[in-house]
Amino acid sequence: MSPRSLWLRCETKEFERRAALTPTTSKALIAAGFDITVERDEQRIFEDAEYAAVGCKLVENNSWPEAPVEIPIIGLKELEESTEPLRHTHIQFAHCYKQQGGWSKVLSRFHRGNGTLYDLEFLTDATGRRVAAFGFHAGFAGAAAGALALAAQKKGEKLGLLTPFQNEDDMVKSVKSLLGGNGKGVKALVIGALGRCGRGAVDLFRKIGLDEHWDLDETKKGGPFQEILDVDIFVNCIYLSSKIPSFIDQESILAAGKGRRLSVVVDVSCDTTNPFNPIPIYNINTTFSEPTVPVEVGPGNPALSVISIDHLPTLLPREASEQFSADLLPSLLEFPESRVWTDAEKLFKEKLGEAVKAEGL
Repeated sequence: MSPRSLWLRCETKEFERRAALTPTTSKALIAAGFDITVERDEQRIFEDAEYAAVGCKLVENNSWPEAPVEIPIIGLKELEESTEPLRHTHIQFAHCYKQQGGWSKVLSRFHRGNGTLYDLEFLTDATGRRVAAFGFHAGFAGAAAGALALAAQKKGEKLGLLTPFQNEDDMVKSVKSLLGGNGKGVKALVIGALGRCGRGAVDLFRKIGLDEHWDLDETKKGGPFQEILDVDIFVNCIYLSSKIPSFIDQESILAAGKGRRLSVVVDVSCDTTNPFNPIPIYNINTTFSEPTVPVEVGPGNPALSVISIDHLPTLLPREASEQFSADLLPSLLEFPESRVWTDAEKLFKEKLGEAVKAEGL
């Protein structure tokens, strides 16, 4: 494997406009001696010409399977479902280390192709903190989406297609406008409010006129929480690592009946297929074209919907990409020798062993 080359693949997930490498970080890597190959991608927020201008080599869209096996492939979202063996080293979010749906099949592709996965979610520094994360923009965009869904619901409508905003200010102005000028009178609750994701959600709510949030101290008593049913918007921003009591469940929703205020749940954490999901009131990821899924609430009771989009930061694609890629850059400059990468490879081998056993390989 050549540690001085990276191949930026296109993103095939619908509506995904972010990039793991930006023209800015590509320029810095090239200055440090890297060869950067970039797949052409009309969906990406950055123009192909922006990469070419800083010295990247442009290649055809989705051509990474034919790339030299020694060049690591970097991207963001998971690859399209396939049984094709993976021969390359991949740097990406794979969503398969917490036994999510299909986890062992994803990892078995690396086993069959003798490839390696460095999962971006599990690149951590010496203190265990992730070296790069989209958390702030995920929370910010998730809170905005929740407010937009509430505005639509108050009109008796369903939230329609979500499209990226130019920047945070544009997003805030749009949300305030659709709420009638500001968020006054709207009650929101954020669990995980002190983390990256939670801080983003709280920041959006404060910018539209709200000022209320929770964090771990308030949730230590264990759920389900009546307090969640007494707000308009609930945003879940926790990082789930083990089983915990449900924050809200079908029984508590039905028991609240017509007295329930809660209208929108935004599960930014998106642990939809995780067996430990603390919001067991839905079972699918929603999309930008269909942002909400209704919850069964019983006859005659007020509507309740869930937003569970697993790439919310792409609503702010340029800002989110620049922040994430800049945070990742110091680790990329040390790829693959530093502790960040050796620890990630060790974790991959551990999870690969579990998948091989689960698949009977």
